[in-house]
Amino acid sequence: MRERRWESSSTLPFQDILDLCKPLSELGSYAIHPGKDLICYIEEWGIQFPEEFRRLDPWPTEDVTLIHIREGWCGDFYLLSGGYHSVYQHYLGVGTYCSVSHPWKIPVEMVTHESTGRLWVGFRGDRHTFIRIRLHTREVITPGETRDAHRHSVWLEERQRAFQSVIQILDLPLGTDVENAHCVLRVTQPKGTLFCSWPDAFGPCQFEYNSTDLFEFLVPASRLAATHGKDPAGVRIYLTGFSQAALKEFEAIEPGARYAYRCSAHCKLQELPEVHRAIFPAGSLYATLCEFQTGEILPHGKNAWVIIGIMGAEDGFRLEARLSRAPLPEDEMDGWLQSLLGHPMRYAPLPPFP
Repeated sequence: MRERRWESSSTLPFQDILDLCKPLSELGSYAIHPGKDLICYIEEWGIQFPEEFRRLDPWPTEDVTLIHIREGWCGDFYLLSGGYHSVYQHYLGVGTYCSVSHPWKIPVEMVTHESTGRLWVGFRGDRHTFIRIRLHTREVITPGETRDAHRHSVWLEERQRAFQSVIQILDLPLGTDVENAHCVLRVTQPKGTLFCSWPDAFGPCQFEYNSTDLFEFLVPASRLAATHGKDPAGVRIYLTGFSQAALKEFEAIEPGARYAYRCSAHCKLQELPEVHRAIFPAGSLYATLCEFQTGEILPHGKNAWVIIGIMGAEDGFRLEARLSRAPLPEDEMDGWLQSLLGHPMRYAPLPPFP
């Protein structure tokens, strides 16, 4: 689910965040202290060589993914995805994952959705391939919220139209409908498996269709990528579970990519500055401090789940608050979060295409 998200208006000394341990422990479901074990999520850690990942050796890591990033790319998507597909077939195995991501465009102007979405064509495990499609809404309106209710029909019509255009280009056995004021997707033939996710108040913003035919989506994905036209595109390839030898083969497909890592690391809260220094200056990290419901502290507001976290990037540390919905009117949220956390907060939704 896309969440409502706020962050502190400025960076904070790490000690200021540690000073919040006691008040946050009183809100959350577990105690927070400097020696608390936690999972630190690392994103966009830009490196020059894959071997630089060893800088995280002091901490156990998992879900390690190397990303090949090409900005302003104008090549042939079929040749690029086919190149990664060919190398992937040499390393089929449980735990391996490869996906190639490219933007696509809806042919008509949208009001509640951006006209540019994102696709992933990927390969997972022994014999498993998928096509994933994600839409980008212009606002984050989470399930249960009634904001923008006067344009509800516009949201649903655009959501359904966007999915229908993609399904037609990809020639997938899927259908769309509107039920209980939500856009829904269904498989029309018992051929593959459908997963829907990233829901908001109007239904899924993303679907993933799976097949056991490793070649099925290469040509359809290229047709969809072609809707982006001749404009330069940002292309990203995600590689998980491969040996260094395999990574060298992927590296040779089309030289010139920029490299970044994402992973999770197990550490103690007090070690976050050390992890931050290990990925400085090109990476960001995130860790959850506590989570709670607002019902007990805001009896006059609407109940919401809140996750309070710490975010580290190039400019230092910030507090982060992610909410399943805004429990108070929009103009009261910044002030309430500031009184709760003791620091000025600003609304800062996450981008849709990590």
